[in-house]
Amino acid sequence: MTTRVTAGRAGLVREIRATAPLTVRGPVTARGPWLTTAAQASSARLHGVLVESHQQGRPRGAALLSSRRRGPVTTVRLLGDGDLPDPAGAPPRRLPVVDHGAAEELVDGVVGLLESLPGRWSLRLTGLPLGDPALSALARRLGTGAHFRTERARTLVDRLDDLGAVHRSQDPVDLERWLPAFLDRRPPGAGLGPVRAAARVHAGLGGLEHAVVVRGGRVVAGLLTLVGDGPRRPWWGWTETGGLDSGPGQPSVSLTAASWSVSRGRGRG
Repeated sequence: MTTRVTAGRAGLVREIRATAPLTVRGPVTARGPWLTTAAQASSARLHGVLVESHQQGRPRGAALLSSRRRGPVTTVRLLGDGDLPDPAGAPPRRLPVVDHGAAEELVDGVVGLLESLPGRWSLRLTGLPLGDPALSALARRLGTGAHFRTERARTLVDRLDDLGAVHRSQDPVDLERWLPAFLDRRPPGAGLGPVRAAARVHAGLGGLEHAVVVRGGRVVAGLLTLVGDGPRRPWWGWTETGGLDSGPGQPSVSLTAASWSVSRGRGRG
């Protein structure tokens, strides 16, 4: 197998297209349209690490990353972390690999990228599913300075139909009528442009449902839900009149490490 590392927005967008066969069964937030929107929105430096069977071969593993340098430290994250608001309730990100061998090769590439960064680095990989093979391999390679954290997120539960008349649609043209109301109530810290772009892209693909409750000519509740061939994923919403509850979500795992605390150079597990 061969590993290649790319840098820059244009290069990463090409790698996103190349990894489509790896992510087809992943959540919407780990697929091409979402990741491309995140890449276009990000002001960070972007990196792609790909494992292939041979040069120009089918991808067997991928890590799509962003980095920001503040002072002497470069912080590396998964693409999408901080670029777009995550839908709650399930792990939004992936380090897709076809098998454990590809996971080990991918870790080689990620560690090589970290070691090529000038100065000190901090690694923060969040929102991954439990048992992720690439994350486990990376933790073994980095040694005792790598730390796991498991969280169980809450999710939005859609009970808007209990309120009576609810307007629901997946029509992208209809979305434009209601989109300003959603954007005015976007999650804290979410950029207007990236969120608007992501909503329009996924609506255009038939992957976004909008639901609104209107009373007295005013929107009093709304919910955007990512839809497709997997489970429905409530993205964000608000209500002044009930109909949106909080429920238990799935666990996710994060890994953090830093160049000044890890025991680098450990062999494969």
